Amino acid sequence: MIDILINNLSENLDKITSISMLILGGLYFRFLLQAFGQAWIKTKAHTATLLILPIITYIITNVISGNIALSLGMVGALSIVRFRNPVRSPLELSTYFAAITMGISASVSLLWFTFLIASISLAIFVMVLLDFLGKSLFKQPLFIASFSEGNNLSVLTIELPKTIDICEKNILLQSKLTTENRVTYSFASPNFSDLKELESNNEIQSKAFTIELRR
Repeated sequence: MIDILINNLSENLDKITSISMLILGGLYFRFLLQAFGQAWIKTKAHTATLLILPIITYIITNVISGNIALSLGMVGALSIVRFRNPVRSPLELSTYFAAITMGISASVSLLWFTFLIASISLAIFVMVLLDFLGKSLFKQPLFIASFSEGNNLSVLTIELPKTIDICEKNILLQSKLTTENRVTYSFASPNFSDLKELESNNEIQSKAFTIELRR
């Protein structure tokens, strides 16, 4: 059994290498855009799209590359795909195409179907691992919260006369609005208790003009 597994891995080493490079390339592109000041790329949806979409394209290109009839059928099949409801995020769109690719790859080769499932699972595992390492080692999450990703987020808004460290350094901080005589902080988290703990902080309670916590 182990020999068969090793043989399969050695025979498909080029495919495994390509998929690994696609995941690393997607991550590199993500951090490159982040370094360029593009905050939108820090959401889970956009990061996952950068990792998953190249894999889907790689799989489907290999599946149809040697079959002209299937290639023409793909053009027809994808041309009739219409979204009557608004697509909420690029990840949602990528998920639909991943589902289409699953059906196509499974009908042609179970090997490509397996590669697709394993590759997407690996990409998601890498995202979860990096987010865990960021929170554990650097006390900074890899992703920012986004209301467009289907998350049930609680929101805490605090108005203060000036900036304070506990708000400035909190990892749940989503935005800060500074005017002439006040600073407005907005925090968001799927964990209501985290925001409740921040709200009950003595320094915040004593200095804040207003505090609003919404589930």
